[in-house]
Amino acid sequence: MTRSAISQHLLVLADAGLVEAEKVGRQRIYRVLPSGLLKLQAEIDKFWTDELDQLVADAHTLRSKS
Repeated sequence: MTRSAISQHLLVLADAGLVEAEKVGRQRIYRVLPSGLLKLQAEIDKFWTDELDQLVADAHTLRSKS
């Protein structure tokens, strides 16, 4: 992976609020933002919970039809 590609990925993570950058000389030091990860985890949990609930409901519907 090129440095340019890594920089682009890190910029996307920063835009999403998952990391922050500190410029030190010519380098940028990236740190994970725990608050951003907590928000991401909450969204993932919400999505999977809703999806799994729907899957169970669909399975019960199909079972009752057979």
